[in-house]
Amino acid sequence: MRTQWTASLGGLALLLAAALIQAAAPANTPQEIVAGLEQTWMKAQQTNNYDALEPLLADTIVVIGSDGKVSHGKAAALTDAKTVKWTNVDYSEMKFSVYGDTVVATGSFRGKGTDSTGAAVDERSHFTDTWVKMPDGKWQCVASQDTAYKKH
Repeated sequence: MRTQWTASLGGLALLLAAALIQAAAPANTPQEIVAGLEQTWMKAQQTNNYDALEPLLADTIVVIGSDGKVSHGKAAALTDAKTVKWTNVDYSEMKFSVYGDTVVATGSFRGKGTDSTGAAVDERSHFTDTWVKMPDGKWQCVASQDTAYKKH
């Protein structure tokens, strides 16, 4: 009986230790958080829901589009984003580099849609997004840059 009691206590101690270790582990790494935010960004483009982008962007974001246009600030970035109505958007080749409270996300963008004049848009680009963990604990994109490319 004593060995059963000791074995039960040992098993309970192992379960308690595993629970404490799991509770102490971070819920999400910076890379996982930013990967989720990039997915939110892509879904906002896929659905043309630019209100969903607003909380992702820092007030002072700088965006360099694939056409070379530079936009300063969240309002300008959102205005520029709304110039295309996407019918198809996909990200690929996503990579993340973590530097403390900064994450640099790189990837490839493929999108089809129409611009504000109704002209067809077929864009392929590589992008770099720089995300920073803000003092309030939220992650926001502070810089985004696209480089257009053509398949050979």
